[in-house]
Amino acid sequence: MRSTNKEKQAHAPLLEVCVESFTDAMRAVEAGADRIEYCSALALGGLTPTPGALARLNDIPAPCMVMIRPRPGGFWYEPEDVVIMKREIAIARDSGAAGVVFGACDRNADLDVSVLSDLMSECAGLQTTLHRVFDDVPDQRYALEQAIEIGFDRILTSGGKPDAKSGAKQIAALIKDAAGRIVILPGAGVSASNATEILEVTGAVELHASCKTVTTDMLDDGRTCVDVVRVSTLRNVMNGRADGRLR
Repeated sequence: MRSTNKEKQAHAPLLEVCVESFTDAMRAVEAGADRIEYCSALALGGLTPTPGALARLNDIPAPCMVMIRPRPGGFWYEPEDVVIMKREIAIARDSGAAGVVFGACDRNADLDVSVLSDLMSECAGLQTTLHRVFDDVPDQRYALEQAIEIGFDRILTSGGKPDAKSGAKQIAALIKDAAGRIVILPGAGVSASNATEILEVTGAVELHASCKTVTTDMLDDGRTCVDVVRVSTLRNVMNGRADGRLR
């Protein structure tokens, strides 16, 4: 019976969960996450993890994609920021990251191809995800081709909408245009209640979710942390959809 369940789960879409601490990464994997987006400061949209947090990467029993974002705010970067980001990529690789997540735009909100290509030159041996800077570009189909040309493996996107459910049709169009050249990863607002719809409309093979909650403990001062019940419920929904298709 166990082997049958594992075989079915192997056909389920991959679940990536973003977290801001080592403890939350371990909890998310235990609850069913297949891959981790490893950040700090999720309340600020996610920043590069600290060196101490990166030192624990090899203890996390799932591939980890490390956020490369040296400061909060927009995604237009000064040359000094880019130097720092390249160093952060090297540190992430040396720490055992499976890949890195980054993005950059110019003053017109188009992808900054020069900066992204420069950063990509530091990514040998790493998977690369273009983050949701992609959702701010004026022409996603054009930006898709740019991302492919730069060499990204994956684009995290809500289809230019506030969440992946409302952007599902656009995500489906991006997947069609990508034609297997790059993975389109739906993210933003993904939950157990809408995962099936998002997967069915888009045809995606991976989902990205935060499954987060904000603590009410005064000692934690409202810290954003993973909700393991949300992770496991989402995982079960994704597995159940795969089970249904295999019957």
